[in-house]
Amino acid sequence: MLLLIGVGLIVLGYALMLVDNASSENPVDSPLSLVVAPLLLLGGYLEIVYAILWRPRAARDEARSEAATQPQPARVAA
Repeated sequence: MLLLIGVGLIVLGYALMLVDNASSENPVDSPLSLVVAPLLLLGGYLEIVYAILWRPRAARDEARSEAATQPQPARVAA
């Protein structure tokens, strides 16, 4: 779900940049193309990175409990 939100923000950012450039007489000076669309793109890419790195709480707790129950290797004194 989080990944789809990120992809949606990216598509919206590029679409907004494309539509605004086609509709205004001077596409370079448009605040929609210079501010809003890049912020949407940045938010979309950050959302995708977060979606890739995010793990549900249940999986995190399960990994911690498995690590706690495994025997620790013996340390050798040097």
